[in-house]
Amino acid sequence: MNRLKLNFKYRLLGVILYCYYCTPTLFAQQQKVDTTHIYTIPEVIVADRYQTQEVRSAAPIQIFSKDELKNLNVLQVSDAVKHFAGVTVKDYGGIGGLKTVSLRSLGAEHTAVGYDGITLTDCQTGQIDIGRFSLDNVDRLSLSNGQSDNIFQPARFFASAGLLNIQTLTPRFKNTKKTNIHASFKTGSWGLVNPSLLIEQQLNSKWALSANGEWMSADGHYPFTLHYGDKGDLTSREKRKNTQVENLRAEIGLFGNFSDKEQWRVKAYYYQSSRGLPNATTFYYDFAAQHLWDKNTFIQSQYKKEFNRKWAFQTSAKWNWNYQRYLDPSYKNSEKKQDNSYYQQEYYLSASVLYRFLDNLSFSLSTDGSINTLNANLPDFAYPTRYSWLTVLAGKYVNEWVTLSASALATMINEKTKEGESGKNHHKLSPYVSASFKPFNEEEFRIRFFYKSIFRLPNFNDLYYGKIGTVTLRPENTRQYNLGLTYSKAINEFLPYLSATVDAYYNKVTDKIIATPTKDIFVWTMTNLGKAEIKGIDVTGTITMQPLEKLRINLSGNYTYQHALDKTDPNNEPEKATYGHQIAYTPRVSGSGQAGIETPWINLSYSFLFSGKRYTQGENISQNRLSGYSDHSISASREFKIRNIHTSLHVEVLNLLNKNYEIIKFFPMPGRSVRATLKVTY
Repeated sequence: MNRLKLNFKYRLLGVILYCYYCTPTLFAQQQKVDTTHIYTIPEVIVADRYQTQEVRSAAPIQIFSKDELKNLNVLQVSDAVKHFAGVTVKDYGGIGGLKTVSLRSLGAEHTAVGYDGITLTDCQTGQIDIGRFSLDNVDRLSLSNGQSDNIFQPARFFASAGLLNIQTLTPRFKNTKKTNIHASFKTGSWGLVNPSLLIEQQLNSKWALSANGEWMSADGHYPFTLHYGDKGDLTSREKRKNTQVENLRAEIGLFGNFSDKEQWRVKAYYYQSSRGLPNATTFYYDFAAQHLWDKNTFIQSQYKKEFNRKWAFQTSAKWNWNYQRYLDPSYKNSEKKQDNSYYQQEYYLSASVLYRFLDNLSFSLSTDGSINTLNANLPDFAYPTRYSWLTVLAGKYVNEWVTLSASALATMINEKTKEGESGKNHHKLSPYVSASFKPFNEEEFRIRFFYKSIFRLPNFNDLYYGKIGTVTLRPENTRQYNLGLTYSKAINEFLPYLSATVDAYYNKVTDKIIATPTKDIFVWTMTNLGKAEIKGIDVTGTITMQPLEKLRINLSGNYTYQHALDKTDPNNEPEKATYGHQIAYTPRVSGSGQAGIETPWINLSYSFLFSGKRYTQGENISQNRLSGYSDHSISASREFKIRNIHTSLHVEVLNLLNKNYEIIKFFPMPGRSVRATLKVTY
């Protein structure tokens, strides 16, 4: 087995060296491309201002463009994701609180997060804190269930139950202009200060450079109502403590556009944050002193080339380093504190080949290799290393009436540790199939279906964290079924666009990794005992009205119903008490809506979120019930132009009704607040 791991390591290193010395390892999107065009290989989709990909896709996909994000009254990616159908965002309150995304109740570990075409990873926890990503440099935000119709992508994009993809801005230059400068400054309630700067420079006809940075600071000391007493009928006004946050993000990108058939892109990214961790607001106790420091840097690159009409190739590479320090200065131990530090590294390489067999039929082969390590300052730590190799073969047939795609993903995982026993090695094949049919010639009405069998590996915490981790854990398996209807139509000049989608889905999770108590009631351990069945419906709709030439009204919304039940074991304790109950923190009903008015003088927007009641634990009893909530926000913006300088002012009133609702119990969200943004573009 050691020889196998050594050979794997040398093979991966050889492939990395080959790709770097024989081909460029970077990729850039078209620099001088109109933002209303989307280029893919081999098909070319020329889209108008209305997004049609959401209704033409065989698997559900939801998209927010840069302009749509402006009208959502959101600051971070985590705020925008709450407006997607079928999504549950766990938000621990405030700007600096941890935020993770779960798609259709499958858990955050089943949702991959991509950044400019390469996935982000955290082998320690298996989930990404999406609260750390700003929207200032985001061009497009998309969420796919199952997987997208694009078969020409890295194998990792096939290896999850859903994908949240963050696409950042690509330099675009008009006429003879060679420099773009975008500066913005945000300020608002709770001490928010958030300046950012983006500079884009065209070096020559083939090369462009982009650099941007952002700093944010907030004290987060917002007031809230504390409920206490046996029935919670006694209240007092308090302020959240230990909620301060400071973070810095810096990125630099190099873009090479050699021709319409060959592009190259490289990005260097750095992020650091320092934030207090507020305590739960319980038992008359508001003291909190825990602190978290994060640092993350990566360098990633993509190169894409279309050799001819039949063959295309792309390769990606990434090095990632992550540091996290957690400090609890009031921990009850001999040292009177808990001070833990973790270090992660990843080496990643991907290569994909696309072959267009016929005009409507194409095949792809993608393979990814990665090495992940985790170190910590803990005694008797395992120091694990994971070797991953993913290979996927996919095919797609598309014409005006039907879209068919299928893929098979082969996963090979090898693990080793420096101390103690290592986790199991895994070899698994995961199939996927999807179809979309257009039965009527004159109507853009489609019926779609997909099935996917996928799994998620135990993360390093599941396997090796103190006495809780269990090295014999199996992967958590998921089967997804989706049946949907989509429709879009341009009716007349007054109603130029409307669209609607309805998707019914069924997810079944087996070998779910859960924590269960041992004979010692103070010690828990991770096991593969969990089962869950999730049935639901997602509905989305969009309407655009144009009553006057320079007046546009945009309406959109979504609604989700989820029946997500624990099906672990009706006979054994403690599973018996939760069998057939709704999964914790999963509302039966939820949704969001947006309305915007565009005029030559001012743009107005309104957005809202709502969620039904939830339960804080698997046992659905009154003591665990968490009330539903709604969140309403409004905004107004105005743009000015003085010579070549564009200026915009955006003012928002958030949580208009001033409700300290809770997404996580005892972690109240901020009440009413105000935010103003000034942007200058040259």
